[in-house]
Amino acid sequence: MKSTAFWFLATGATAALTHMAVFALVQWVLPDLWPEAANALGFLVAFGVSFVGHRWLSFKGTSTPMPQSLRRFGVTALAGFACNELVFMLLTRRYGWFALLALFVALVVASAQTFVLSRFWAFQR
Repeated sequence: MKSTAFWFLATGATAALTHMAVFALVQWVLPDLWPEAANALGFLVAFGVSFVGHRWLSFKGTSTPMPQSLRRFGVTALAGFACNELVFMLLTRRYGWFALLALFVALVVASAQTFVLSRFWAFQR
């Protein structure tokens, strides 16, 4: 479990940094794009980083076949993104937070849900 938690955090941090970097880049290149759309683009890029890292590092002992893990993780990631987007919108639209800070908080909130669904369903041992 110690190794799983370490790799989950390392993979999650890498995916979160990827997500935030893509978000910031998109916001810089396309400043008129809705922040929620930039968040979605960041999610799409980070999804690949997250799946590969979790499949081969966090939950490497899984007996779940690759296609099944990918489908399940896709559902897990989409649920996490829905949580992320709701928190992000609440913090930016309702409370006027700076977008990058709101994204960071939204990613942290969604990560707990993602861990539970990943550990006990997507990459079930």
